[in-house]
Amino acid sequence: MQSITLIAMGKVQKGFMSEGCAEYTKRLRPMCRFKLIELEDEPLPEKNLNQTLIDRALEKERVKILGSIPKQSFVISLCVEGKQLSSEELARLIDKKGTEGYSDICIIIGSSHGLAERVKRASHLRLSFSKMTFPHQLARVIALEQIYRALSINAGTKYHK
Repeated sequence: MQSITLIAMGKVQKGFMSEGCAEYTKRLRPMCRFKLIELEDEPLPEKNLNQTLIDRALEKERVKILGSIPKQSFVISLCVEGKQLSSEELARLIDKKGTEGYSDICIIIGSSHGLAERVKRASHLRLSFSKMTFPHQLARVIALEQIYRALSINAGTKYHK
């Protein structure tokens, strides 16, 4: 059984996004060894926020993220400049990496300010869901659904039409 780890900055607030995450996590459990790692994002001031403060926060988050990646992982970072894949292409990638000896597929979702460049460079793939911008909490629901869809495609179930 394949291992998939989702590393995400921050927690999903109560409500429909939390319910969506819980539903897809429940669906994933029989299909893979799934692990969600939620890391605390760095607090930033509401006033006088500037790029220097954001960069410092991203650097602190980088340390947490890189320290949480399981060994022997194929690492995917979600970022706006990443490559866009179809659901079928993601399914093939997940399947292929499992047969290439990666013991884990690790997907990283940054905070609302994104990811430090060093996290992106440490990744095997930069992935983008769209040219549009999504709240990072919604990106988590989308990531979970797409992981579930990819595994469903690979299992030959009727979920993906």
